Amino acid sequence: MVMSESRVLILSVLLLCCFQIHDVACDHHDYKQALTNSLLYFEGQRSGKLPPNQRVAWRADSALKDGQDAGIDLVGGYYDAGDNLKLGFPLAFTITMLSWSTIEFKDELSKQKELQNALSAIKWGTDYLIKAHTSPDVFYGEIGDVDSDHQCWMRPEDMTTLRTSYKLNDQNPGSDLAAESAAALAAASIAFESVDKKYSSTMLLHATQLFEFANTHRGKYSDSITPAREIYSSSGFEDELVWGAAWLYRATNMKKYLDYMGGVSDIGGVRSEFSWDDKYVGAHILAAKFVLDGKVEASGIWAQYKSQAEEYICSCAQKSNQNVQKTAGGLFWFLPWNNNQYVATATFVMSVYSKYLSSNGSPLHCSGGAVTPDDLTSIVRSQVDYILGSNPKGMSYMIGYGSNFPQKVHHRGASIISIKKDPSPVSCKDGFQEWFHKNEPNPNVLVGAVVSPDGNDNYEDSREDYQLAEPATVTMAPLVGVLAHLA
Repeated sequence: MVMSESRVLILSVLLLCCFQIHDVACDHHDYKQALTNSLLYFEGQRSGKLPPNQRVAWRADSALKDGQDAGIDLVGGYYDAGDNLKLGFPLAFTITMLSWSTIEFKDELSKQKELQNALSAIKWGTDYLIKAHTSPDVFYGEIGDVDSDHQCWMRPEDMTTLRTSYKLNDQNPGSDLAAESAAALAAASIAFESVDKKYSSTMLLHATQLFEFANTHRGKYSDSITPAREIYSSSGFEDELVWGAAWLYRATNMKKYLDYMGGVSDIGGVRSEFSWDDKYVGAHILAAKFVLDGKVEASGIWAQYKSQAEEYICSCAQKSNQNVQKTAGGLFWFLPWNNNQYVATATFVMSVYSKYLSSNGSPLHCSGGAVTPDDLTSIVRSQVDYILGSNPKGMSYMIGYGSNFPQKVHHRGASIISIKKDPSPVSCKDGFQEWFHKNEPNPNVLVGAVVSPDGNDNYEDSREDYQLAEPATVTMAPLVGVLAHLA
């Protein structure tokens, strides 16, 4: 078939547009590959004794003496970002969001043959949380010394930095950390219910005890584990208590957790973010589902929960009086530090709510007009496409996806030669001289990690830019669900 000159001209112009402005409509992204990558990332973050089926081969066993200072076994869990610390607060949120991703998008994960990898990623975290909960009112919330860790650039396999174990108890409470850990274990118990009933029950027992501890002995964890103030300082614990109660109700159907949610005096108001420090949006969404499912009245405090959930979504959909800002290239813009962590939670919430509305057969009514489930999915797709390369720089912000992605992420393990290739130890200061300051690509590719551009859609590929170039588990956990939704 011979094309007319006019049709050839139109096609040429369209292709030119694609190359010049990276129009989302022109790019076809492989969400299945991105989903596979997102779960591989968690294997790169593992601490402890690695299993025989470990797929990220440049990593090896690390931190095998964690907990020895306290006379207990605290080996395992995840390093939270690019350092070698094990931090309970972001870890628990990561596990809650990984579990929520798996609960909501179980069929999609199964279809893409990633369900087992998702469950393995959850279990690597929950095994550790169970170990850390040594008795009903004792919970270990942090391993490692912030100052010691940050003064060294060492791969986890041969680090010599302090591995101090920090705990919460009735004298040193941490309602936020304990309630978030309760949420994580309750959500994970749902994810495992049909797979391993005994393990699911064990997690639920720990979840109920942790929530009781959180509610009875009140206080901020970063007032008890003071080194946490330097990195993941908590702004309050009321949101985690509501969030923890919501997950425990979903896991147990016990009225006392619903009564807790219905009896609080402050449910947070409309939020501007959903993150490791602010769980209100998540609690609002879960409560909105209870309304949609007819488990609670569509009035009073439950109507408030639902309207606050929907107001946040409307702001993301650009249909409210106070819309989420966007960069010139179209990415949601929340905050300058690892902005994509907030994009990840926003797109997750929209993906989940799209599903809830679809099964309920109703659109979302925003002040700026109605938003359908398909509208929400389209917005989610545009944000994910930006992250995967449909952006002004034409760069994938997911490491290992596409042909143009950052080569120098701020990550100790990825930036130093694998211990399997060169077993000679890299000392604390030598790591900076020989690897951190080296203007060359990382020797190991941390597949699936996501970094962030700045508010002007720019990204300088520099290992020294820990504000943008340091990937974190809290970003990836919600993106697992988002990518499963799109794949």
